[in-house]
Amino acid sequence: MVCFLPVAPLTQSNLKIKLYRLIISDLKKLANKEKAKVMSGFFKTGKGQYGEGEIFLGITVPDQRRIAKRYQEASFADVKKLLADKIHECKLTGLLILVEKFDESEESQRKKIIDLYLDNIKHVNNWDLVDLSADKILGAYLLDKDKSILKKMARSTNLWERRIAIVSTFAFIKQNKFDDTLKISEILIHDNEDLIHKAVGWMLREVGKRDKKTEISFLKKHYKNMPRTMLRYSIERFSESEKKFFMAK
Repeated sequence: MVCFLPVAPLTQSNLKIKLYRLIISDLKKLANKEKAKVMSGFFKTGKGQYGEGEIFLGITVPDQRRIAKRYQEASFADVKKLLADKIHECKLTGLLILVEKFDESEESQRKKIIDLYLDNIKHVNNWDLVDLSADKILGAYLLDKDKSILKKMARSTNLWERRIAIVSTFAFIKQNKFDDTLKISEILIHDNEDLIHKAVGWMLREVGKRDKKTEISFLKKHYKNMPRTMLRYSIERFSESEKKFFMAK
């Protein structure tokens, strides 16, 4: 069993060292070959699969969160290096650092974080990377702003941009704002990717947790044309009789 290793507090002297190297060092201390092997299979890293070529160290998300919190003062340059790294946990830790920064930043700094996120979006290229960052960074930023970028991303040829588009709306859902989730769900209803079907179904389910009538109204309009996985995910919390109605299309 690998446990999180305590490290000494940062001092003014070692703050001068590139934090990127310190982050990498802490991550490597937590590497677990057995977990890495399991994760490589779970995140589909085989030839032709969506995560092809991705390298894992085998580190849990809670441990990466602790590292991200410790190094949240890392520079944008260091975060950019992490996002471009070939190791999955480096990318995720970089994104978690951005989440930490975003939560504690003023509006002007948040704009810089968004620009960094969007400029490096090609590195947000697996479902966990999307799901642990999109609503907390992009979605949170767009709460009171024009959201047309999400519709553009929903029409992207890139799988991960489409998933970012729908998952970002989770930030709106948490504020009981559902219109953008429903509009983007409509765009993605005929998507060919299972990972999009799951994400849309998940967001519709989250809408239903807060306003079941709104979800049912959407489903009655679209359920006959929805992929089965999307539909199953969206009605997961429904009664058996409700499930039977919607699945019998």
